[in-house]
Amino acid sequence: MTVNRRILLVRRPHGMPMADDFAIVEGPVPEPAEGEMLIRTLYLSVDPYMRGRMNDARSYVPPFALNEVVEGGVIGQVVASRHTAYRAGDIVVGTLGWADYNLSDGRGLRRLDPSAAPITAALGVLGMPGLTAYVGTLDIGRVQTGETFVVSAAAGAVGSVAGQIAKIHGCRVVGIAGSDEKCRWVTEELGFDAAVNYRAAGSLVAALREACPNGVDVYFDNVGGDVTDAVLPLLNDFARIALCGQIALYNLEKPDMGPRNWSYLLIHRATLQGFIVRDHAHRAGQAYADLARWIQEGRIRWREHIVEGLENTIDAFLGLFRGDNIGKQLVKVADPA
Repeated sequence: MTVNRRILLVRRPHGMPMADDFAIVEGPVPEPAEGEMLIRTLYLSVDPYMRGRMNDARSYVPPFALNEVVEGGVIGQVVASRHTAYRAGDIVVGTLGWADYNLSDGRGLRRLDPSAAPITAALGVLGMPGLTAYVGTLDIGRVQTGETFVVSAAAGAVGSVAGQIAKIHGCRVVGIAGSDEKCRWVTEELGFDAAVNYRAAGSLVAALREACPNGVDVYFDNVGGDVTDAVLPLLNDFARIALCGQIALYNLEKPDMGPRNWSYLLIHRATLQGFIVRDHAHRAGQAYADLARWIQEGRIRWREHIVEGLENTIDAFLGLFRGDNIGKQLVKVADPA
């Protein structure tokens, strides 16, 4: 390919993002300067947290700039290098632009060994989502054998791994998901003890109470909103809540009412802790080693939802909020050379 396509954020979304908030522009493939390399995108990741970066608001990470390329997790192959540590053919992962080609000086990149695991795992179970699940379950949730662990967005890239880690540590694991297909996947294939389809449950509290007869000791919250409201009445004394995401709230045009039902935290002396995975980068080595071992032992399984073509990236991103994906949502841009 002699043209470099880039996806820009051209308008800040109000509510659910629309295709017109983005633009795909074409330009020449850049040339690396001394100390740089040219990387061809193979796969890119679309993640719910990116929605927050589209707002012009203070957060834990700066917002995307208008009329600039959107950045996220990318697996790429070095095609030309003037960098002493990388050579053409290397497969790397890091934060790069939604584009066919990116320049990099190597900062923030990690070289991948394609023989060790499928390279796409570096954007999922052996990447940021896997580390998030590991830290949220073990360090924030502090799961113990015999406890009941509930995770929302249970069929997503983070929730599906978090539930399996809790199961490995002897918990009763209950997933909350948005379809019967997703509920079957986490119970029949991943080994969750129960799953609740929040879209179909007449009373989500009643459905969860049935699935959690001994209450809830740890809640891994990826969703917020009505789902979290339904979990809070079931908390046990000294329960822990790992607050990872609030996808139900990301596209609201007006701020949501809340906090709600916090009296349950007081009554049960529960702990609520928000966490951002980059604060726990020091745990990555141990996390990836444990996750790789559990995968090899057949104790962790994962699934990928792959959309083909850079031009379909925006729709893949919007699909996160429609609930299209089971497992990690990726976009395949090219095959390795």
